[in-house]
Amino acid sequence: MAIADEQLTLDQVQAAMKAMMDHALATSETPVCMAIVDASGNMEAFAKMNNARVFTRRHAVRKAYTAAILGINSGDWGQNMNNIGQSVSENGDPMITYEQGGVTIIKDGAILGGIGVGGIRGHYADEELAKVGLQAMDL
Repeated sequence: MAIADEQLTLDQVQAAMKAMMDHALATSETPVCMAIVDASGNMEAFAKMNNARVFTRRHAVRKAYTAAILGINSGDWGQNMNNIGQSVSENGDPMITYEQGGVTIIKDGAILGGIGVGGIRGHYADEELAKVGLQAMDL
């Protein structure tokens, strides 16, 4: 996949953050953090619910970064590395994570960025919330 000449717009980022926060406030029993980065892994937006732990904040950013830089959802990256018997820590970039919750933003085959979510309890719940944001971008 290529990195797009096109960039995320303010409207897309705001729509994604609003959709994710609205959904999290209505459904999550735990504080959630959300991050959106551009194709280079630079922060576009960040939001957190009250009382979110510091680790959760950092991990949401790492998940978004992983999805954007690698062009693969963060949980899928972790599974791929596990399948070949490799540790994610062996990649040389301390921002890369294997945890689910990072979703790649792709339009017309080009990577525009990543969305990362941390803090929701439940199997693949962080990734599901990130996909709510992705859908709201209307790509």
